[in-house]
Amino acid sequence: MSKLLFEEYQPLAAIATTPTAAKLLLPLTQAIGAILWVPESLGGGQDAHPTTGDAHPTTGDAHPTTGDAHPTRKVYSGSLKEHLSNIWQENQGLIFCLATGAVVRLIAPLLEDKSRDPAVVVVDEAGKFVISLCSGHQGGADKLANAVALQLSATPIVTGASAALGLPGIDILGVPFGWHKGEGDWNKVAGVIARGESVQVFQEVGSTLWQLHLPEGHPFDFEGTEEQRSGGAGERGSGGISPKARIWISLTQRRFSPESDLPKVQWHPRVLWVGIGCERGTSKELIETAIEQVFRANHLALGAIAGIATIDLKADELGLRELYFDRNWPLRIFPAQVLRSFTVPNPSAVVEAEVGTPSVAEAAALCAAGSETLLVAKQVFRLEGQAGACTVAVAQAEQEYTGRTGKLLLVGTGPGQLNQMTPAAQTAVAQADAVIGYSLYIDLISPLLRPGQIVEALPITQEVQRAQRAIELANWGLSVAVVSSGDCGIYAMAGLVLEELQAQGWDGKTPGVQVFPGITALQAAASRVGAPLMHDFCAISLSDLLTPWEVIEKRLQAAAMADFVTALYNPRSRTRTEQIAIAQSIFLQYRDPNTPVALVKDAYRHSEQITITTLDKMLESNIDMLTTVIVGNSNTRTHAEWIITPRGYKVGEVDRH
Repeated sequence: MSKLLFEEYQPLAAIATTPTAAKLLLPLTQAIGAILWVPESLGGGQDAHPTTGDAHPTTGDAHPTTGDAHPTRKVYSGSLKEHLSNIWQENQGLIFCLATGAVVRLIAPLLEDKSRDPAVVVVDEAGKFVISLCSGHQGGADKLANAVALQLSATPIVTGASAALGLPGIDILGVPFGWHKGEGDWNKVAGVIARGESVQVFQEVGSTLWQLHLPEGHPFDFEGTEEQRSGGAGERGSGGISPKARIWISLTQRRFSPESDLPKVQWHPRVLWVGIGCERGTSKELIETAIEQVFRANHLALGAIAGIATIDLKADELGLRELYFDRNWPLRIFPAQVLRSFTVPNPSAVVEAEVGTPSVAEAAALCAAGSETLLVAKQVFRLEGQAGACTVAVAQAEQEYTGRTGKLLLVGTGPGQLNQMTPAAQTAVAQADAVIGYSLYIDLISPLLRPGQIVEALPITQEVQRAQRAIELANWGLSVAVVSSGDCGIYAMAGLVLEELQAQGWDGKTPGVQVFPGITALQAAASRVGAPLMHDFCAISLSDLLTPWEVIEKRLQAAAMADFVTALYNPRSRTRTEQIAIAQSIFLQYRDPNTPVALVKDAYRHSEQITITTLDKMLESNIDMLTTVIVGNSNTRTHAEWIITPRGYKVGEVDRH
């Protein structure tokens, strides 16, 4: 499960040079899908594999096919410096269990640019700290350090200024939304933000979700004047404070004056769809040149291109195929009957006679963008000495294209304390682009949240809306963690999300779905009072909001009659008070009045309340929606404030009823 959470860092390598380091990193690399490299001095031994010298560290047992007990463990020969130079460009991330100073000296000759260098993370041999050393933002080392720390139950060390301020790094701000990083002085703007100085933001297109999740006191000013938006000389923000930097988020390609003292950067959300019509045999160079000329003439950023679109008859056109492959642009194709349905400013009877629709470029652009208005009408291009011709049109989509496949991470947070939550579940929350859940559950996991995450808390009665919102964001391309208390698959959100996906015609693959189990309420409650669930047990919710009471009552009768230990969820609310009394009366028909009952509210939370009582006296105690009620079976007993249900019935012991 953890491997899937580390996909964005693959290929990923770890380095250990001592037995202690190898012992620490081996289970980590197996869990996250990384390769563990060790020197020959750690790879040999009596039980070593005859070729690689690699064996199980304790048993020497070899892998049945490779001869290696740990397929993720490999041996390097020669010096570590030489080995690093060989694997440096092959990996997105490197995890060292080595002295930080030694790592600095090893990687120093290999560093080129933070936009290209792999993420470098250092773990101490005690496994107490995980340091983000290099390429923290763009390389993802900050996120990787946090994720590795959660796997090891260690403390992450992230020293970037933006993290300390609770702000997303300006150079990775648009990554979740698929934005293209444009020109500008990124280091100077980042410095202004780090000093907490005013930064004007002009956002003309793209998602504004990031704006809604900034901490109080952030340095961004979103209220620039019209003169400033149009590139005028005004230098004051909306509050009369002179900005120290500017950020443009637009589809326009701006040219910044090198003489300006005000540092600027620009992000380009991918909102432009380019419609292409072309003659047979039109070259990639001609189509590419035509697009570049159209964009230059209209001051549009090539980075704002979402993709290209055309008629299905042109899907096999070599020039088009080469272009979208080289540029990594998606190609959307549409049949003539679809394109015919669009009203365009420049229809052509000649084109209609040829392919069955009066427009290819304009209609394809509109269709791909889901728009009714062209940004740039069609233009025809030819190049001297080049065969063929092409037509280019541009339309603007309301929502940017992310270029990412979304994920739904269905997370059980357990009873409430973070140390009761699995490392995989914690990592899922920390890695997600967006986190959605009931406000109380969001508050309980707040230490896992990181700057830049989209966090949406919806009321307790809006479970379906939560599921729909999560699916909407995942379909757009985000990684979305949907959190539930306890186990997400028991009276929680996993079922609702999957039901909603099914209703929407989900293919079972896109968006991807991963389920992260958690300690559910009945397990947490049971652990606080002993071992009441040692024999057959069941869980029944007394809430009739989704299940008719008649059905619930039949289940209570069946559980009581069959002598199940029974956990009762949602026993009583402000308006629903009789159900718990009816449940008690049903169990009293089949159980001794002195049958032990546990009432556990807010297990493992600061407000935890535990009451051990009996079946006949259980209603004398406070019971509400946050209470889990555990009713013992005919053999359950108490001892010194603990509840015990024997694992089996003794010979001759049968249900008295």
